[in-house]
Amino acid sequence: MTTTRPSPHLKTAVFLLLAMIVTVGSALGFQYIGGYLPCKLCLEQRFPYYAGIPLMALAVLASAFRWPAALTRTLLALGGILMLIGLGLAVFHAGVEWKFWPGPTDCTAVSMSITTNAGNLLNDMNAIHPPACDTAALRVLGLSFAGWNAIASLILALIAFRGAKKAA
Repeated sequence: MTTTRPSPHLKTAVFLLLAMIVTVGSALGFQYIGGYLPCKLCLEQRFPYYAGIPLMALAVLASAFRWPAALTRTLLALGGILMLIGLGLAVFHAGVEWKFWPGPTDCTAVSMSITTNAGNLLNDMNAIHPPACDTAALRVLGLSFAGWNAIASLILALIAFRGAKKAA
């Protein structure tokens, strides 16, 4: 009896899929549960994850069903490229927060949660201030959300490229 071994790319694809879900899920959790309103640059940093999650899901399927290894490797490489784009966006945003360079002039939150109660509307409009891109909402161990995203994006890019380089 012969047993088929899983593709060497499967673990990498599954890890990247889960890591991307956790990373962008954390950002959404800080927004919707923690109340941290994202600025324009924060929202832009999510796009590589939004594109990468279905891409990595496809890589998991391709690897699990033993489709041509070149397809899985290409999908992993594309995921790595997306994470490099995410790295660039995160470094840019962190640089704006540290005042290394100016950010966009229109950098405020795209949407704010304002009450539907007409009596509180004016009070809420005066109390809620959209975040500015040059002010970190929170720093943990000296890094803002953008700084942590830069680290996550770099690690995920390295893992994706390493996985794409693996022979079948």
